[in-house]
Amino acid sequence: MSNVTALPREARRTEVPAVESIPLADLYLSDMNPRQEVDPEGIALLADSIAMIGLIQPIAGFRDEAGKVGVVAGGRRWRAIRLAFERDPELLAHRPELAFVPVRLAPDEPTARAWAAVENTAREDLHPADEIRAFGRMRQGGADVPTIARTFGTTEAHVYRRLALAALPAPVLDALKAGEITLGAAKAFTVAEDEALALSVLAQIRSREVSEHRIKQMLQPEAINGGTDRRARFVGIDAYRAAGGRATADLFAEATLLHDADLLDRLFREKLEAEAQAKKAEWAWIETLYEGWVPYGVAEKMARLYRVEGDLTEEQAERYDELGEVAEAEALDEDGQAELDALQAILDGDFTEAQRRFGGWFLCVGQDGRIRMDGPYVRPEDRTAAIEAGVLTGHAARQIENVKDDAPKSPYSGALVADLRAMRSAAVQGAMLDKPELALDLLAYTFAEKWGGPLAVRTDESPITPATETGFAPDPRLLGREDEDEDAAPEADPFDAFRAQGKKHRNAVLALALARSLRYSDHDPIFAKVEAETKAHIRQVWTPTAENFFGRVSAEYLDALHLDLTGCDPQCNGFKAFKSQKKGEKAAGMERLFTDAAYQSAWKIDAEKKARIDAWVPDCF
Repeated sequence: MSNVTALPREARRTEVPAVESIPLADLYLSDMNPRQEVDPEGIALLADSIAMIGLIQPIAGFRDEAGKVGVVAGGRRWRAIRLAFERDPELLAHRPELAFVPVRLAPDEPTARAWAAVENTAREDLHPADEIRAFGRMRQGGADVPTIARTFGTTEAHVYRRLALAALPAPVLDALKAGEITLGAAKAFTVAEDEALALSVLAQIRSREVSEHRIKQMLQPEAINGGTDRRARFVGIDAYRAAGGRATADLFAEATLLHDADLLDRLFREKLEAEAQAKKAEWAWIETLYEGWVPYGVAEKMARLYRVEGDLTEEQAERYDELGEVAEAEALDEDGQAELDALQAILDGDFTEAQRRFGGWFLCVGQDGRIRMDGPYVRPEDRTAAIEAGVLTGHAARQIENVKDDAPKSPYSGALVADLRAMRSAAVQGAMLDKPELALDLLAYTFAEKWGGPLAVRTDESPITPATETGFAPDPRLLGREDEDEDAAPEADPFDAFRAQGKKHRNAVLALALARSLRYSDHDPIFAKVEAETKAHIRQVWTPTAENFFGRVSAEYLDALHLDLTGCDPQCNGFKAFKSQKKGEKAAGMERLFTDAAYQSAWKIDAEKKARIDAWVPDCF
């Protein structure tokens, strides 16, 4: 209930009653004020606050026949001012404004009684902007966080959150108070280093729905998140700073923002090359990749090497079985686990010196900032020597001998490629729906380009549906407007009805239309940029199945893909059984490898292999 609706009819006025400055000696507590008894400790804390930051809000009163003013609302503040002067007779020297207390005078007694009732039954908390300023002034005045928390009756954690915003430019807090930006948007401004840029961004976002992430991008467009960027996680923020890199803290995202991208990239490459040099002492070759993964097909003409398994003595085998039983009962201690791991290492075996002379690895850094290695492999130019040295034998030797140097025929049909492109396009368009600002940027860019841009500027559904929809689940917003009632009576004024739904609805409609108009392209860098910025990925909308993919490529392709994803030995019985199956059975097996946890467990798919399977896409884009 608002103060206005609480007033009796005769107390409502077209003009707000004026605030007058009344000498403290002319004020007294009115009988109308329902708070005749108060907590002395609370008054003492409030007195501390007023002595430090002054009086934030005026009190309310009613002038009597003798010219004195009775306090009808704000009695605690009146008591606190008096107590502050009693404690410090010199208070007037640094708080001269307290000589006269701001009082909003009621024009008549009914209004005064209404004010007294409303003030004490529907009291509102301070607006966040006022609270930020009040906390900031107390902090500048020397108050510590516990004192501020006690004064305002809140938690210390809340005070810390508000103080983090106290240094924001005044226009940002003014916009927050006016309701032109949200508290979340105000928090985003804490990453700003340039006040002029901050005010420019503020002018752009006033009264608009802009995400906190987007505001931070506008304030620091080149900043790199040190907590999520794989290069930063690999190099380390301390090493980046030690090299002279600039970094700031994003207080509310608990992240460190890095501002020297070129330096970070150089440090990343140097550390990756240093890791490669250390590995080269053990292997014939190491090839570093600056992507976060090893692309599928990069080792297509290479032969994988496998560890030479070891043998346990009879005594070791018995001990291995004993320890295994204890481990299954979850009763194995630390020493026992170490002994079991040592025996398992013997069974797992190692690479021989001969393998190391011919083999090598691909080395990259994953999204977690850790080194990832794929291999070891024997390169085509070393295969003859590896065969002669007995490193490659049997199936591995024959397989390499049969590799042709000419480019193989693509395993993907034209129809399959078209379907995959449609699903990739759906992934990007779906991700764009939550990026209305990006959609509008693309629209403006399209209009600005003389020969057209990345958008076809159409509002109908774009061709994103493949021939078979099994395993395909695009964002439902792309497929139609299911919320429309075809039988509903038409609006008297449909345009006014549309506008009445607000800017959020308008932006959603624009984002949908513009997302549908995005042209797919394997070569246009803008499409790739949109895909990267929205973090879209075809696997967000598509899961490979026997029907939509595996049954549409050759059996040889499935054999190679199975080997690559499982990392199994081509000579093991499991793979031999897979390879001997008919193509339909292989396709069904590959579908289970992507979707069936029990099947993945049977093929010993660990967390790293599972992540690779979940991110895998065909190499036809």
